[in-house]
Amino acid sequence: MAQYDYDLFTIGAGSGGVRASRYAARLGARVAAAEERYLGGTCVNAGCIPKKLFSYAAHYGEDFGHAAGYGWQVAAPAFDWHALVANKDREIERLNGVYAKLLGGAGVALLRGRATLADAHTVEIDGRRISARYILIATGGWPVVPPIPGAELAISSNEAFHLNELPRRVLVVGGGYIAVEFASIFNGLGVDTTLVYRGERLLKEFDADLGSFLAAQMQHKGVRIHFHSNIEQIARDAGGGGLRATLAGGAALEADCVMYATGRAPNTRGLGLEHAGVNLAPSGAVVVDSKFQSSVPSIYALGDVIDRVLLTPVALAEGMVVAENLFGAGGRSMDYEGIPTAIFSNPNVGTVGLSEAQARARYGEIDLYRSSFGPLRHQLTGSGEQVLMKLVVERNTERVLGVHMVGPDAGEIIQGFAVALKCGATKRQFDATIGIHPTIAEELVTMREKTG
Repeated sequence: MAQYDYDLFTIGAGSGGVRASRYAARLGARVAAAEERYLGGTCVNAGCIPKKLFSYAAHYGEDFGHAAGYGWQVAAPAFDWHALVANKDREIERLNGVYAKLLGGAGVALLRGRATLADAHTVEIDGRRISARYILIATGGWPVVPPIPGAELAISSNEAFHLNELPRRVLVVGGGYIAVEFASIFNGLGVDTTLVYRGERLLKEFDADLGSFLAAQMQHKGVRIHFHSNIEQIARDAGGGGLRATLAGGAALEADCVMYATGRAPNTRGLGLEHAGVNLAPSGAVVVDSKFQSSVPSIYALGDVIDRVLLTPVALAEGMVVAENLFGAGGRSMDYEGIPTAIFSNPNVGTVGLSEAQARARYGEIDLYRSSFGPLRHQLTGSGEQVLMKLVVERNTERVLGVHMVGPDAGEIIQGFAVALKCGATKRQFDATIGIHPTIAEELVTMREKTG
């Protein structure tokens, strides 16, 4: 008789938990996974997928306007928010079904309900105790709204996907990727949009040029941005129909909806981790080593709950590392260098490698190549939209350290250049590569003049 009910019990069936569970089962482990909300986690249900669908929707209004420059006479378009939400929900429901089939097909037992830790090898779910050789925590994160007066009147990105009505005026708080994405979405759907951020530039974790350039482009498209601003309280306006957000200093902004996108917290509260002896960081994140093992040898964690790199593909890769090292040949590790990412604001942002500041700090002498221009597409639309391309290069070796872009399809373009950086490509090799003409992407292999 087996010592434990399962070899691996995963709490949380998001991207990382599902990947680890499936792969472990294929390696011969007996695996169960528990999920209390929805399969696929944040990405499928309240993140990457619905947000990208909303982003697609938001671009259409602008595209209709641009069509006139190419000879298309388009009647005034009408947007149906309820149709978008219903169609989005249908796709999310389909994806939930896909995840269920993936787990079932791999032989993973799926348990619906909230699982908590009883001890280092035992979980409790719906009054039932289940033992496991290893327990994996993959419960993700949750949006945080600061505890200011009137905070209950604000929403987070979670609720933004299910609004009963599209607001006429929206106030988005934050300067990170979720904030700029939703500000672009609302603006693209015709909402009077204001972005409030306490910092001096958007996307502070990225190359400085990206945040500054993106802000200018968003403002050009109609988003009002208030830097060095912070909301102290939110209240119903005198008429009771809208909201009034009072800023530090006394100024006030009016809106029908206030959405906070100022951060996410690891989803560890009430799981019994401390009771089991698992060390947590002050943020609530599970503290793990390079193999994703916690302070308790039988308990592992990955994804947003460890608060390292909050990206779905990273959680997937971490899941492979955990499963391989526990049940496979072992020796697999996680490489966090050169992780590409895209921000689906309007315009898009794509980036891989080191920022200018990071490169200077690590390598000292670097060369910069920077180009901004109006893409061919908009020479007939008159939109005035600009694109930014930037390369960060180590001077001594000519190795390309960073590739950064603001412009249409930035994520699609940067993905290929991420492969080049992973292979250690040099600026000379970039220069020797023939560009595809006429494209925006060719600029990255035709920039010859140093700008810094």
